[in-house]
Amino acid sequence: MRIASLGSGSRGNGTLVAGPDGCVLVDCGFSVREAERRLAELGIGPDDLAAILVTHEHSDHLSGVLPLARQYGIPVFMTAGTARAAQPNPADSVHLIGSGERVAVAGLQVEAVAVPHDAREPVQYIFAAAALRFGVLTDLGSVTPHVVDRYRHCDALLIEANHDRDLLAAGPYPPVLKRRVGGAWGHLSNCQAAQLLRMLGEGPLRTLVVGHVSQQNNSPAHVQAALAAVTAQLDHTYYADQYTGLGWLSLT
Repeated sequence: MRIASLGSGSRGNGTLVAGPDGCVLVDCGFSVREAERRLAELGIGPDDLAAILVTHEHSDHLSGVLPLARQYGIPVFMTAGTARAAQPNPADSVHLIGSGERVAVAGLQVEAVAVPHDAREPVQYIFAAAALRFGVLTDLGSVTPHVVDRYRHCDALLIEANHDRDLLAAGPYPPVLKRRVGGAWGHLSNCQAAQLLRMLGEGPLRTLVVGHVSQQNNSPAHVQAALAAVTAQLDHTYYADQYTGLGWLSLT
């Protein structure tokens, strides 16, 4: 299994997972042209995508999904709640997936996991191939027992460390947006991300990718300081940023 990021942040998200029989894209918050450019930088084209999996309907995750899928005939998987918000055309190849459901795509077993976020029916995804499990876990405002249970057995994880609480409180966002981002249905703070990693316990996690880091309410130094104690126990820690994403990583 290989993973890469087209970009991760409030201006657009996209995560690639390559399995034994092809490649899938989780979310596409970029225009078709920008997605094409970012895919090309990773050595693939839209025709190489076996499917696009959608986590939820917010524009930084959804905006490019249906235009890219229509242009290249790519199947799309999303929950019924996300579909109600996205309003795909009848001709779109949209397949509904429920939380807790598993589907097989590109030689990968994909599980949709319900998360607390302010969207219609948000999910995140866990990918399994052979003995490897990779989890995508962004856009959740709190750590639930269900999330801990489902992600406990991941060998690699993409997790959000969206904001530093003090920087968010002192930052430029209006109060209503600060409450949303820092609330139980918003985004994980650096401290919450560290807490979740500690709660995963002595599992198989060896590779961590940190993403969805706010450019206004966080900094690499704040993230690294908050996660230092847990990342010290891992083999590899990487950061997926907004503009350059993250190049291919092979998981073994």
